[in-house]
Amino acid sequence: MQEQYRTVAREGVHETEINRSRFICALAPAASEQEAQEFVARVRREHPTATHNCFAYVIGADAAVQRASDDGEPGGTAGAPMLQMLLRRETRYVAAVVTRYYGGVKLGAGGLIRAYGGVVGEALDALGTVTRQRFRIATVTVDHQRAGKLENDLRATGRAVRDVRYAEAVTIEVGLPGADVDAFRAWLADATAGTARLELGGEAYGAA
Repeated sequence: MQEQYRTVAREGVHETEINRSRFICALAPAASEQEAQEFVARVRREHPTATHNCFAYVIGADAAVQRASDDGEPGGTAGAPMLQMLLRRETRYVAAVVTRYYGGVKLGAGGLIRAYGGVVGEALDALGTVTRQRFRIATVTVDHQRAGKLENDLRATGRAVRDVRYAEAVTIEVGLPGADVDAFRAWLADATAGTARLELGGEAYGAA
């Protein structure tokens, strides 16, 4: 698995005009291929009269799923340069739709490639990206007496507290970089005088 990946910070839209054609790039994070397809369908519904609604998306931290569509533009002049821009910027779990309203001036193959790839790059710059780091999920169980101080200590040492649940005991879910597990186990034993229980779960990605 990838240790980290980059994705778009938020959903948003960036528009530019090239030789009287409007190019509107909508970007969104997408957790799955289905989510990406739903986003593409939604943008198409928002622009039913557009000349083209071309798309590209990359799913998976290792970019396992890559799809692109020219939606009627000459082959390889729209979806492919959009996809290449997403990959060149090392973005994952992201979907891009570029809506074009034709303005009467033909751009030629090279012009289309520059326009479609370029507007995706501009949209990424405008919306910003965030890095997601791979974490091991660890659940710490501790008594109520120690829980408040332990939670504060976890946050103070920069550890990613994902969830806190109060029942007979208190369970605190923490995201740990894989290399930190052994050091964290020793730190936890020291911080709680050996009273806390640590269970290691699966892996997930979170804010780096």
